[in-house]
Amino acid sequence: MKKIIILFVSSIFFRAVSSCNLRREMMSQLWFYTSSNGKDTLKDTLLTPISFLNLYPDGTYTRDFDYFESGKWRMTKDQLILSPQSHPTETLFFRIEGKDRLQLLSANHSSIYVFQSEPDGYGSDSDDPFSLNNNLWRIPPTHKESNDEIKKRLINHCHFWEMYFSWAIKYGIEYLDVRNTPTPIKIYGNGFALKPFDYLPERWRSFFYDDDDCKKANLMIKQIFHNGGINWTHADERYKMFMLAFQQMQEKLGK
Repeated sequence: MKKIIILFVSSIFFRAVSSCNLRREMMSQLWFYTSSNGKDTLKDTLLTPISFLNLYPDGTYTRDFDYFESGKWRMTKDQLILSPQSHPTETLFFRIEGKDRLQLLSANHSSIYVFQSEPDGYGSDSDDPFSLNNNLWRIPPTHKESNDEIKKRLINHCHFWEMYFSWAIKYGIEYLDVRNTPTPIKIYGNGFALKPFDYLPERWRSFFYDDDDCKKANLMIKQIFHNGGINWTHADERYKMFMLAFQQMQEKLGK
């Protein structure tokens, strides 16, 4: 009798562990914001189609909800707990719908923010457009930067774009949002151009210590365009064309 009870309890325990692991596996994805509803949705102004939450299987995460952060995550039955490196821990209520839909709820459950999963998985951290290392350009400096530091910020930004288009190619993503990412570069269907300083997104300007450093960054890009610019390769697909163009940007900034 005792043996039967032990086996029964063990069965329940392993089912619970299996269920928990399955939920964690379902959460460990790349999520992009799609929509929201509820009485507090004025906060939507902070979320755009490029707002993402990337929950890695190893318990780390990155996210950009109008500000970029990275840290560690864990979950309970209905709570997602985010512990960023430089901010207080945040607890979000969540619901998972199917395999590709995540709902984050406000503290009083009066608003729902809906996210859709997107494919991810990379050979290395350097290939991941959503990794911390490829988004250092989003983290404002605490001091005025030298020319070399500004160049490194721009190179990191261009590498993000290269990996962003590479990600789209790898997973066959047909529509890629290029308008909402804060950038000094205006991307068109067949090329790109530098935005005038007065028309730069406020958030892009916030990535620099002051406007003087931001103007230096614009001037560095402007010089590349004026000194031979970019060799627009006639690639077999548009995303590859942009990927190769941003590779060239990195090479020219690195000289």
